Amino acid sequence: MSKPVPTDRPVTIEEVVNDVRTRGDAALVEWSQRFDGTTSPSPQRATAYGDLPTAAILAAARAVRTWHAAQRPQDLTMEVSPGVTLERRWSALRSVGIYVPTGLVSSLIMSAVPAQEAGVDRIVVCTPPRGAPAVAAAAALLGIEEVWAVGGAQAIAAMAYGTESIAPVDKIFGPGGGAVNAAKLLVSRDVAIDLPAGPSEVVVVADEGFDEEIIQQELAAQMEHGPDSRANVVRVGVDLEAALAEIEGYAAEHVALLGIRAESLAPRIRNAGAVFVGPYSPVPAGDYATGANHVLPTGGWAKSTGGLGLEAFMKAVTVQRVTKEGLERLAPIIEALADLEDMPAHKLTARR
Repeated sequence: MSKPVPTDRPVTIEEVVNDVRTRGDAALVEWSQRFDGTTSPSPQRATAYGDLPTAAILAAARAVRTWHAAQRPQDLTMEVSPGVTLERRWSALRSVGIYVPTGLVSSLIMSAVPAQEAGVDRIVVCTPPRGAPAVAAAAALLGIEEVWAVGGAQAIAAMAYGTESIAPVDKIFGPGGGAVNAAKLLVSRDVAIDLPAGPSEVVVVADEGFDEEIIQQELAAQMEHGPDSRANVVRVGVDLEAALAEIEGYAAEHVALLGIRAESLAPRIRNAGAVFVGPYSPVPAGDYATGANHVLPTGGWAKSTGGLGLEAFMKAVTVQRVTKEGLERLAPIIEALADLEDMPAHKLTARR
């Protein structure tokens, strides 16, 4: 067993992750004591406590469940050629870990409810001790029991590799600060993650002369996520194409379209995590209440990936069935390509 990482010097996220991977609960406890000021000798389940807006939480969960239930991918079976039948079958992941930043009940809803709807067997929640009672109480409302009062990079490592107390999961979800995001990227070599979650972003796209107060509301709401949040304004004048190019270049997490000309761009925007159209579609409506998922790509990732959906909690398995006659039809193709790639053992399988 490796020795504890010295505490008399700064440490890297990689050291924290590797220490928890190697020493399990002992390391998890020590890092929690150092970073979160805990005093318990073992990892602790979060205890539900505090008054919650129960009706609002359940309403938000219903909306998320309704929208994500409609996203269920369909199984597909097809005879692609005589004697060759392919099947693509979807199934839920066995276990997922959800990281919930301090007190952010909405982030719990956005990951836990789709996981439930997908049919995931085991849902594990880790959240920093300071906000754990409220998160645990909200989890109880949703029917989730395994909630740990463990935060930071050490929580990500515990969910990825397991400890004596916390069994490992198959995929990790949820936003977090810089340490959490760095830890997710590190463990992604060994366990799947949803997507990197950097500082929050909004691009407010507004027609010239649009109500400045509404524009400022959107900017202020986004900056509440932290001092590293990013908020930009694109003014739409005569040149719509220039405005569109600017929006696409940002590839932002959130894009708010305000004004007739700005709103006309909605069908053409490809690089955005979520698009909010019109003055009555504030970004916080998506954060909390519409049912759409607020776990979205940041840092330019919207150029290549979308926000969280039901399929992220599922995976597809391809089943292939070939009859004797079907294989006879495929044999010339198999043999020709095997010869091209110098794979004689592959070639031999073509005739049985």
